[in-house]
Amino acid sequence: MILYFDPFMGMAGDMTVAALVDAGAAPETVNGALRRLGLGGLAFRFQKVLRQGLSATSGRVELPAEHGHRGLSSILSLIEGAGLPAAVSDLACEAFRRLGEAEAKVHGVDVETVHFHEVGAADAIADIVGACAAWEALGGPEVECGPMNLGSGFTTMEHGTFPVPPPAVVEILKGVPVFSAGAPLERTTPTGAALAVTLARRFGPLPRGRIAGVGYGAGSHDSEGAPNVLRALLVAEEPADGAVAVIETQVDDTSPELLAGALEAIRAQGALDLFLTPVVAKKGRPGCLVTLLCGVGEESRFADLLLEHTSTTGVRFTRWERRELPREVVSVATPRGPVRVKRITAPSGARRSHIEWEDLRALSEGTGVPALLLLQELETFLK
Repeated sequence: MILYFDPFMGMAGDMTVAALVDAGAAPETVNGALRRLGLGGLAFRFQKVLRQGLSATSGRVELPAEHGHRGLSSILSLIEGAGLPAAVSDLACEAFRRLGEAEAKVHGVDVETVHFHEVGAADAIADIVGACAAWEALGGPEVECGPMNLGSGFTTMEHGTFPVPPPAVVEILKGVPVFSAGAPLERTTPTGAALAVTLARRFGPLPRGRIAGVGYGAGSHDSEGAPNVLRALLVAEEPADGAVAVIETQVDDTSPELLAGALEAIRAQGALDLFLTPVVAKKGRPGCLVTLLCGVGEESRFADLLLEHTSTTGVRFTRWERRELPREVVSVATPRGPVRVKRITAPSGARRSHIEWEDLRALSEGTGVPALLLLQELETFLK
């Protein structure tokens, strides 16, 4: 299952919590996590509202009688000492560290001396811990996110009036696809940005799959135009034979030894397949087309590996439909010792078996018998 955030009208901390609750996370799970923090009275109040005629869930934080600003160390200590599930605690702390680093960069101070202002208040703690708890309540799915709508105009903060997006948001979202749409408004807050970058493994279009659920988290303003909500989609991934990501690049200026070593290192990182095709590159130079297959959603990771390990300066992406035959790997006893055998089932139900090459090679090296002769000898044990 993939949890896909669609921030077409932005993303704030309270919108994130509300969207996850609207998608099925139990409100009591969220408030139960907040009670563990020991900040008496800190809780979310959820209710149904309309945003441009669309039904959505609103989440408003009820604050304790006394609350103030906090530094990064005190926030991390509060979360780590709350007895929260490890995944919730780790993600919440990571989100606050991102906020701290962004604030430190913006204000030109050391991260340990950052005074969080709005971000360090109890409502931000509730947003981040509540969102992480709601994510876990949904089963802790993989998270992806669409391009972030940052809004436009100006916003007033403790230090004065700043253009939208505010400096901390810009710092947190470096490298993330962004845009601006809708009436002038701060649409993505530092807390929302930190949650997006912390939770999401990838930013891009809606992943391929089947929609299993949806939730809408309402923003505080019911602005004209598109509904001011954050949409959270639960997407059931298609079987492995549904689609595969393909990354390609041409290399014409690397020695065969270096290229072979680079591809071996990349293959070891979990690529589904990786192969070379001879090509004639620009200016008539002989070269190789590098084709890498990986799981959908892993394009960025393997693109980075190709860019790091080879001399190429760019890669291209696509997705292919594919179909795979069912297979299993079993251990088979033979007079030469146990070997791993891959058993494949054809559409007709017929089965074929192959000894794994690594095992056949090891037997050949250990016995001095050529691999071809060993294969012929052991074929009767493969059934």
